[in-house]
Parts: sequence; structure tokens; C-alpha cells
Amino acid sequence: MKLILTASVCAATLAIGFAAGRATPASATSVDEHAHDMSASAPMAGFQQSSAIPASASTAADRIAKSPRHGEWVAIKVNATDSVMAWVVYPERKDKAPVVIAIHENTGINTWTRSVADQLAADGFIGIAPDLTTMKRTGDLTQDPTQAEGSAAIRLITLEMGNAMIDAVAKYGMSLPAALPKYGIVGFCWGGARSFHHATHAPGLGASVVYYGSPPTAEAMAAIKAPVLGLYGGSDARINATIPATDSTMKRLGKPYEYHIFDGAGHGFLRGQDNSPANLAAAQQAWPKTVAFFREKLGK
Repeated sequence: MKLILTASVCAATLAIGFAAGRATPASATSVDEHAHDMSASAPMAGFQQSSAIPASASTAADRIAKSPRHGEWVAIKVNATDSVMAWVVYPERKDKAPVVIAIHENTGINTWTRSVADQLAADGFIGIAPDLTTMKRTGDLTQDPTQAEGSAAIRLITLEMGNAMIDAVAKYGMSLPAALPKYGIVGFCWGGARSFHHATHAPGLGASVVYYGSPPTAEAMAAIKAPVLGLYGGSDARINATIPATDSTMKRLGKPYEYHIFDGAGHGFLRGQDNSPANLAAAQQAWPKTVAFFREKLGK
């Protein structure tokens, strides 16, 4: 399904020392090597942060600091030697909630990704933001890596390693007393590609949301069980060039795939929503679609 949306402008970190086991992959598969600046630029004039969508990069730290929800770092066991660090945020609700995993961009986990997990909790889900570079980092793993550190670590994470970590995070999340046995995944850029690829691997996945990420191969798509929602910026020609083939392949295979292109928005528009009116409009339209999709597929 294709919808092109016009961009009219709508108006304590825990200090945990963690030594992870290290596994050297036989091969390192690069899924999405599009490099982009993770620094928080000054917001455009007149930018108004909305509490109904995730924070921008420039406002993420403030959003987390002021959040009324409980967030904590946890170390989740992957196998006998490896673990993955993850930021877990709980919604304020009296009944059990579905789990949604948020996968970071290609410079590693950061404050912005954790703020996405917080917004997922604000929308009623248990939000978990894992650091898929955990086993390739040293030092205080609760601190944001530099762009160079994150990018270097990302290149060492194979699809198999990433899926093993996401599997472990999903199992952990759904085992929480406050959780329903249902999970979804959402990712951005490199993480968007991982979200799409995870759908080819995990038959128990309930829903996958892909923000401007590249698709799996046509052969891999045949294994997808979960519905997929793709959200793309209209000015992101590199990624958008993959959409027609993805759409036709998913249709041919009978796989549920819906996508939306937001006119004028660039790659990374959710994080960079305060960089341009088009990015802001895209973010304000894309996030409600994300929440509605998860609520439909996972439950409220």
C-alpha cells in the first residue's frame, strides 16, 4: 500500500560497569552504511517540541530527565558468554503491556534512542532500547559512544549476531511480570534495516516498523510472518529507490507491507525533526501511524 503525504507544517542514567564477553564473527555484514551526523544541531526557529511524539536529538536528554516513567539499564544474557545492555522503560498502566524494541541508528545507542523507548512507554508499551554494539565496546556502556566509536562497532555486528541479541531482548521483555507475551520492533536507518531483517528471522514477531531502512533480499522476505510498516522521507532517494521492488516482492509473496513517503522529509527525519519544517511534519504524521500499527497488531 502506498501513500505519499504532503509535508504541511503541523504546528539517571545508572552508572553500571559492565564487562561483556566478546565473540569475533567469521564475517561482518554491513546492512546500511549510510553515515550521518548524530550531533544535536540547534533547533530551527519556532520549533515546538511535542510530547506526543519522540524527542528530537536536541531535546532528548531533557525529555528523559523530565520523564515521569521508570527507566533502567539492564544487562540481558544472550548466551553463555555474551550479554546485551538495554534501556528499559515501563508505561504507567495497571494492566500488562506489549513489548516494543527500538533499534538504534548506525552510530550506536544514544540518548535519543533511549528517548524513543521512553515515548513508547508513554504510548502504553514496555519500551526497550538495546545496544547491539555492547560486545564491541569498552568502558561505561551506559554512556553514549562517540560517532566514530559507534560506527566502528556497528561494522562488526553481523545479521546473525544482531538477531541473537534481539531474540534475547524480546524473551527478556516478554518475561517481565508487567508484560504481555507479544512484541514488536521499530528501527531507524541501520536499525530500520535490522527491524526488517528481524522479521525474516523471527516467526513470533508481532509487528515490524521500518524507519528509512533498507530491505532484506527477495529470497529472505519469503520467511516473513509479521506485518511490516515502512516510513520514508521523500528526499531520501537512496533508500526510496528500494521501495518499488520491496513492495512488488512483498505483494507477490502475499506478505503484509504498508508504506508511507513523507514529501520533503530527509533521511533521519524523526531524530532531525527540528532541522526543517518537512522533517517536523513527517515526524508528526509518522509517529501516530507507528503507535496505531503496534496497537492494532500487538494490542493496546
